[in-house]
Amino acid sequence: MTADAALSTPPLASGPEGPEALRPLLATVLDALAAGTAERGGPLPAGGPDAVTARVAAALGDPLPDTGDPDALHAIVRALAAGAADPADPLCAAHLHCPPLAVATAADLAASALNPSLDSWDQAPAASALEAAVTRALARTAGLADALVTTGGTESNQLALLLAREAHGGDLRLVCCAGAHHSLPRAAWLLGLPAPVVLPAPRGLLDPAALAEALTTLPGPLLVAATAGTTDAGLIDPLPEIAALCAAHGARLHIDAAYGGGLLFSDRHRHRLTGLDAAHTVTLDLHKLGWQPAAAGLLAVAHPDELATLHQHADYLNATDDTEAGLPDLLARSPRTTRRPDILKIAVTLRTLGRDGLGALVDQVCARAHELAGLIAAHPGFELYDRPVISTVLFRPAEATDDTVAAVRRGLLHEGRAVLGRARLDGRLWLKATVLNPRSRPDDLARLLELVEGSTPR
Repeated sequence: MTADAALSTPPLASGPEGPEALRPLLATVLDALAAGTAERGGPLPAGGPDAVTARVAAALGDPLPDTGDPDALHAIVRALAAGAADPADPLCAAHLHCPPLAVATAADLAASALNPSLDSWDQAPAASALEAAVTRALARTAGLADALVTTGGTESNQLALLLAREAHGGDLRLVCCAGAHHSLPRAAWLLGLPAPVVLPAPRGLLDPAALAEALTTLPGPLLVAATAGTTDAGLIDPLPEIAALCAAHGARLHIDAAYGGGLLFSDRHRHRLTGLDAAHTVTLDLHKLGWQPAAAGLLAVAHPDELATLHQHADYLNATDDTEAGLPDLLARSPRTTRRPDILKIAVTLRTLGRDGLGALVDQVCARAHELAGLIAAHPGFELYDRPVISTVLFRPAEATDDTVAAVRRGLLHEGRAVLGRARLDGRLWLKATVLNPRSRPDDLARLLELVEGSTPR
């Protein structure tokens, strides 16, 4: 390459010149984020899908022009921010979609700039050592032995079923309740397992009596999936009773704690996860109650030797003589090959905040959820489903039909004024507020209810 050609090459993010190349671009990104956020002016862009699509198209123009545009970074980031659902806005409370911590987001930038790939040690020397140390520490926090990094709860649940199938055979049958996450029956289908046994879920929970009957009558092998933090209502199955039943009947136990696993950081709420350490596998997800940029999932395992089933050999990645010479073999750490170092942002967050700092955030959002439930219970115009177990609150306008509840939600979305979720429990449709913003204040919660009340036909 000639000197002139080298000078014309776009700057790289890593290497000796990477930080200085990034510095002005970061300023551009931050300016564009601020401009887009101001343009949006609320938790969601107004106008619905057609309006958002039109604004994105105007900013994007030709997605692959013959000649590049040096202003593309600012224009497209601004359009993305202007058209975003902002999880840091207290009125954006529909989903398990957290506002990420600034320190975690900054660490994620370093991961992108350095671009390690965790499929072989020679591509990620420090990242592989960091992942091994941090995943084991998090697994021990849950009472298990080791953990794999995943893209989130769905991949973790799929891996849990895969490990169970390989340990117990292809006739393994999943037993779960109607409130279990949809990724569990989907995983059974993907893995060619028999159709799951789906038990009824009175009040959204796995019923120990129904489970006991199923474990008594169904032929094995069986995998029971319990939930610590349901998507619809944030409920926690009776884990100690379920664990005891599984132990008595020789059934394998998986606990999906993608939402509720964050309670482990809280001295006040950790007791809600009693029984977690009895599981063979546990799904954790720190882009929920961990305030990480997605993705930040984990699958904790009680028996690390089971991970051998994931092992593959590829001479260019884990040659036998390299492994015998002491280079770590990473191909049993994930079914994926190329993997970014998502552990970096997690490690930085854990060290920066510590258990106490993360626990304080957990306590804050749980307290805000209880305050919101109290406002709803005291308001004659609303009906509260129940007091929150974690930080999800279900409610609906009193005496409204399901069609009205759905229309109120869509109206607020279309106007960009509030983002609420929906959940169907006990045969009725409920509005869902998931409080994951530790900076939400009581007046924000009151404002959310005012918007719902003002949008409800009388």
